[in-house]
Amino acid sequence: MSDLLNVYRDYLSCLNDRRWSDLDHYVADAVVHNDRALGLAGYRAMLEADTEAIPDLRFVPEILLADDRVVSCRLAFDCTPRHPFLGFEATGRRVSFAENVFYRFDGGKIVRVWSVIDRDAISRQGFERSLNP
Repeated sequence: MSDLLNVYRDYLSCLNDRRWSDLDHYVADAVVHNDRALGLAGYRAMLEADTEAIPDLRFVPEILLADDRVVSCRLAFDCTPRHPFLGFEATGRRVSFAENVFYRFDGGKIVRVWSVIDRDAISRQGFERSLNP
């Protein structure tokens, strides 16, 4: 299990360092995100879009647990969106929110991701939903 936690921590470092070309070390070619078959290219595009909208986005594990095939994590974010994100308008203000996410690993790579982002926390901080979520 500690090996899987180390792999996951390395994955988060990859994201935080924006080493998109290294994603294939951590994410399977046929990765599925919230029941959508994105594949590695789609998953990378999603992450790149997130960091384009929020340049100071950092993936910070607040709670991290694992068994032999699944990592569960509560990621804490404290950032300043520059472009619309998650269906909210960017205001130039900082926002704090969490993501509860589960990763299924196979062969040492992420094959499935289930993610729930606390959008209510974003709304409570005065962010307005955009017309195009």
